[in-house]
Amino acid sequence: MNKQHSDTKKIGIVLSSVPGYSETFFRNKIKGLQNNGMEVTLFVDESQTTSHNLPCELIVAPKFNSGFFLKLKNVCIAAIKCCFVNPKQSLKHYKLDKKDGIAFKQRIKNLIFNQYLLGQDLDWLHFGYGMLATNRENVAEATNTKMAVSFRGFDLYLSPLKHQNCYKILFSKNVEFHVLSEKMKQRLTTYHVSENRIHVITPAIDTSLFESPNRKVETRKTLDILCISRLHWVKGLHYLLEAMSILKKDEINFKLTIIGDGEEKERLIFAAHQYGILDDVVFTGKLTQTEVIQHLKTSNVYIQYSIQEGFGNAVLEAQAMGLPCIVSDADGLQQNVLHNKTGWVVPKRNPIALAKKIIDIHFLDPEKRDAITSAAVKRVNNDFNLNNQNRLFLEFYRN
Repeated sequence: MNKQHSDTKKIGIVLSSVPGYSETFFRNKIKGLQNNGMEVTLFVDESQTTSHNLPCELIVAPKFNSGFFLKLKNVCIAAIKCCFVNPKQSLKHYKLDKKDGIAFKQRIKNLIFNQYLLGQDLDWLHFGYGMLATNRENVAEATNTKMAVSFRGFDLYLSPLKHQNCYKILFSKNVEFHVLSEKMKQRLTTYHVSENRIHVITPAIDTSLFESPNRKVETRKTLDILCISRLHWVKGLHYLLEAMSILKKDEINFKLTIIGDGEEKERLIFAAHQYGILDDVVFTGKLTQTEVIQHLKTSNVYIQYSIQEGFGNAVLEAQAMGLPCIVSDADGLQQNVLHNKTGWVVPKRNPIALAKKIIDIHFLDPEKRDAITSAAVKRVNNDFNLNNQNRLFLEFYRN
């Protein structure tokens, strides 16, 4: 395919669905690229809405898992495209899959499922998560397109445990990888991926939305603790609740607010009941960005005690709002928060250590606490703003 020889790049971003309200990293990235002259097309496997509120073209993959007649119709359309619309790309894709040792039946499936991508004229095909590139490893080469893959945490650390050798073919390809932290880069090199192909671009936030409200330097009698998290075991919320039970036994007054939803909600509510702290814990479910900002303004400690975390946008937002932040030492959180400089890092899976650190901060000299939160605000505004992120992604695609 003929590519444009100008600064304008055609970038296809592949996601499972249209980014939700909490996936600001995708929304900000797309807007930033478009504002800087890039042409972005968003490819999704499914979409619940035709109004995606993004400044780019949206292409939804044909459905192959619905009713029989719709499935048959889409298979026939894909087969026609394979033979008459994209024959060269389809043949090349088939041969590349065969070279990789993919079984015949899977080769045919890949051809059918990937037709909506094989017909595109792009400079870059960028998969937003690692697992989205599986069974699509040869689409970019078949269409003479550069390929990029982002890893965001769960897909790098946990997916290979659930799906053994899921990235074996991917890691053998000429791919540029984007990760969120230096820790993730180190992990990726253990798969024998060259460091030259791994690019660390940390998340960023809209610092104009998350501004420090000039909190009063004071020590409150009741700790208003906030955590924004998907309710999943990997977020370490059970350990957080156990730490809260220790505070309860030590007669430290607190209110813990957990913003977010997920599969572990009932289990966590029951755990809070067993620990005797259910009256001190509030599960709000999902909230709007405006509501989240209000909670950040009124809380006085933020905690992210994950077992695994690629980086953590919510932690950046909390720091930008001037909240004292305690995080676990999981992966990118160690780069997100600098221990004893912009916040505090506690060993993961250690509720006793977490409880002790919360108590230490509760009774910390207010001026010392203010110095640390001020340093955090300054660092987030300087290093994790959208302008920096946009610049790095532009360099990523142009180089």
